[in-house]
Amino acid sequence: MTTTYKKVFWAAGFGWMFDAMDVALLSFIMVALRQEWGLTGEEAGLLGTGNLVGMAIGAMLGGYLADRIGRKPVFLYTLILFGAASLASAFATGFLAMLLLRFCMGLGLGAELPVASTLVNEFAPPEKRGRTVVLLESFWAVGWLLAAVIAYFIIPDYGWRMAVILGALPILYAFFVRKNIPESPQFKPQTERIPVQKLLTEHKRETITLWVVWFAIAFSYYGMFLWMPSVLVDKGFTMIQSFQYVLIMTLAQLPGYFAAAYLVENWGRKQTLATFLFMTAVLAYAFGESSGTASLLITGALLSFFNLGAWGALYAYTPENYPTPLRGTGSGFAAGVGRVGSIIAPYLVGYFSGLHYGYPFIFGMFTVVLLLGTGTLLFLGKETREPKRTALA
Repeated sequence: MTTTYKKVFWAAGFGWMFDAMDVALLSFIMVALRQEWGLTGEEAGLLGTGNLVGMAIGAMLGGYLADRIGRKPVFLYTLILFGAASLASAFATGFLAMLLLRFCMGLGLGAELPVASTLVNEFAPPEKRGRTVVLLESFWAVGWLLAAVIAYFIIPDYGWRMAVILGALPILYAFFVRKNIPESPQFKPQTERIPVQKLLTEHKRETITLWVVWFAIAFSYYGMFLWMPSVLVDKGFTMIQSFQYVLIMTLAQLPGYFAAAYLVENWGRKQTLATFLFMTAVLAYAFGESSGTASLLITGALLSFFNLGAWGALYAYTPENYPTPLRGTGSGFAAGVGRVGSIIAPYLVGYFSGLHYGYPFIFGMFTVVLLLGTGTLLFLGKETREPKRTALA
């Protein structure tokens, strides 16, 4: 690892971790907001949806700008937008203000994530590229763990506002670290308009595959995990118990990332991603059918393991489907179009739970979508791992 490579990796990783912590806190504070503000299930779902609408728009815009003006400036300024909106949300006085601020947070976060993975991808040595991007994604699990710890120890005694403030402040550190990283050595400024239509002409197969897979994984992840504490409360556990159990389930995310990081280099991007997607589908069905504490914890932990491992493999796989001039745009549009699923899913969970549909039905819906994504990847997706060089005798 060169000094510059290390600097870029850790700058991206810490920013990713703090972003994840703030996003994850929403899943915990929704429980508190439903009690404090008297929100309905649909209103709580709209908070998640508002955040994700911003992420979809931000991903497409951020990816496009990264190919036009550079990876570094987009990487830096999106963090400022996200951090300011995050801190302001701690002082929101009602549903509409919180909805607007969550949208602004989504704009910043959505633009940052595909740009960060592209930047790290372009600095990483070819033989370590897949593993490095998956390990970058593992910072997301660390952020969720920190959010679960903050929620468990802070919200019951000090309230959700203090939890949000604590979650937003470390972003200041990430900003100062990120200022000192260089621009990608592969980026070349483009004075002409980027032909976005090439995504669906010259790279049609790759684009369709990525859009379907991104939709499937974003739909399932945000639908399941933003609602996880509320699901456990509805299954009869107290708020504190639900926070504790989500913390335990979240611990399984890290070994999921590490397993995916090993497999993408030694087995391949496509096979690793397809396997983790398929197992996520199986575990989603099993979790929806679970009722006892032991079965909920086991299936929930395995669901975290495979779902987050799939995310890591997807972030490694996505930028490798496009040439350098289209890499940011292709990654951003894949994330943006795919996040249509993340916009729909939290609202659907609130809607169906409001109509008293059971969780076997709701999690069965996630299973079906994940199986469709797995099938599309297997039939249309290509392997992007570079063949390993062997020494000549």
